[in-house]
Amino acid sequence: MDLLTVAGVAAGAAASVVAAPVVLGAAGFTSAGIAAGSYAAGWMSSAAIANGGGVAAGSTVAVLQSAGMAGLSGAFSAAVAGVGGAVGGLIGSLF
Repeated sequence: MDLLTVAGVAAGAAASVVAAPVVLGAAGFTSAGIAAGSYAAGWMSSAAIANGGGVAAGSTVAVLQSAGMAGLSGAFSAAVAGVGGAVGGLIGSLF
C-alpha cells in the first residue's frame, strides 16, 4: 500500500467520525429528538406508516435517532470509521 492510500484511509476514517454528528444533526436527528419538518421527520413518518403506526426498534430511523440523541457508540463509530477509511483509501489509491 502506498503512502497516499494510507493517508487516504486515515483521513477518511477520522473525517467521517468527526462529520457523523454534524450530518445527523443537519438531517434532523438532534439531541432533543427529531426536528419538525426535517428529512428525519419525513423518514420517520414513512417508517411509521409502513409499520402500522410505529417505528420498529432497531430500524435505521431508530438507530440514527439514538445516535443523534446519545452520540455515537463505540460500535457505530467503528463502523463509520471503517466506511470512511475505505472511501478515503479508494480515493487515495486513485491519485
